[in-house]
Amino acid sequence: MVFSSVIFLFFFLPLVLAVGLPLQVLANRQRGQGKVLGWANTWLLFASVVFYAWGEVYLVGVMIASCLLNYAGGFWCEPGRAGRRAALIGVVTANLVLLAWFKYSGLAVEIANRGNAALGHLFGADITWVAVVLPLGISFYTFHGISYVVDVWRAKIAPCRSLRDFLCYSTLFPQLVAGPIVRYSEVADQFVRRRVGREDLAEGARRFIAGLGKKVLIANQVSVLADAIFLLPEAERTAAAAWVGVTAYALQIFFDFSGYSDMAVGLGRMFGFRFPENFDYPYSAGSMRDFWRRWHMTLSRFFRDYLYIPLGGNRHGALRTALNLLAVFALCGLWHGASWNFVAWGLFHGLFLAAERVLEPITGRTPNWLRPAGHGYTIVAVLLSWVIFRCDTWAQTMGYFRSMAGLTANGGLAAIPANVVTTGLLYAGAAGLLLCAPLWPMLRRRCEQWLVGDRALEATEVCVALVVLFLCLISMGAGTHNPFIYYRF
Repeated sequence: MVFSSVIFLFFFLPLVLAVGLPLQVLANRQRGQGKVLGWANTWLLFASVVFYAWGEVYLVGVMIASCLLNYAGGFWCEPGRAGRRAALIGVVTANLVLLAWFKYSGLAVEIANRGNAALGHLFGADITWVAVVLPLGISFYTFHGISYVVDVWRAKIAPCRSLRDFLCYSTLFPQLVAGPIVRYSEVADQFVRRRVGREDLAEGARRFIAGLGKKVLIANQVSVLADAIFLLPEAERTAAAAWVGVTAYALQIFFDFSGYSDMAVGLGRMFGFRFPENFDYPYSAGSMRDFWRRWHMTLSRFFRDYLYIPLGGNRHGALRTALNLLAVFALCGLWHGASWNFVAWGLFHGLFLAAERVLEPITGRTPNWLRPAGHGYTIVAVLLSWVIFRCDTWAQTMGYFRSMAGLTANGGLAAIPANVVTTGLLYAGAAGLLLCAPLWPMLRRRCEQWLVGDRALEATEVCVALVVLFLCLISMGAGTHNPFIYYRF
């Protein structure tokens, strides 16, 4: 079940709100909130398990087992406990083994078979392997668990005493499948004390609709163009078509993922939770370092706090810093999937970040007149990286790079299939390019400077949200292409 599906919008979400909101209203009226808020948490836990089990009932046990391991691990790693370092190592290792089994066992078998073949089948016949079904959201709830036990071990938080609340935190459906990666410290108080008012509901609904619009009206539309161009034979793909294709894919992955994050933040707000932001206009970045401060920010912070800094960060010289960055981003790429292209994508970003850090003492602060050049360099580098991310093999990647360089077919945009370029696609592409820049926050600031009243701004936002929702429902009713890139990451 995805947020942009009819079953979620018209059945699941209304039912969860119909039961959850009255419980929350009762909790708002109680001074202590304890018992009634506990009922609300129990309902959210039940709804989250149903949400997860909708597509794969038998994998719910994997998620619950992971949650129970980390819940117990919090007590084993509590300060003052004997052997808590060993407990930390054991729990983190168990989390990573679980993730590796489901996500990387196929890649490990492939490496073993290739090694065996290179040795002339010294170890007998190749290993026969049946692909393991990847549980939805396993990368996210595994990272939630790791961050929880490490923070307990570091004495940054106390272990959660309520099993129900911890299970609710680990499985909360708004952020279960695709994040953002929410640390327990960011929401711990909200499980025992939270209020939901009209402003929360209104803001949550507006944020959810904004994310739905990004997903349905922009990402779904441009994905058709991106898929068509990436699937073209190399001999037919012109340079112009290749650049259009990767630009379409850049818009698709941004509006797809940031739209889902916006919907998650909006849903959380409707239930009284404040989730961290995950995107901050990454395509307006002036460097690759700045890009990663803006793109999938909760993942960036996770790798920074739980891997980069423990490895030494930038405290041991330029060479060690560069190696740390390469290691972190190689693992960041591998986190996205069991593919060498994902590893190459991570190393690509790691190399740019290492180079920028090495050159920083030489270049110093970028003068204002050079900032457009920095922005242009970042956009080109990011587009090249999306080619690596999108292609399944290195041969396909190099073929696409050849097309972008104009080394294959000649001509302009004629290579793009004519049936793909529709009016809706052109509108979606234009809207996507405009919304990559922080135009809406800028417009809000201007309106405030012009002394436009809050009520007028709010009324405008409501009208825009209703129009977006109406267009989304029309598009969904027409059964348009509705993929989700991060659905099984």
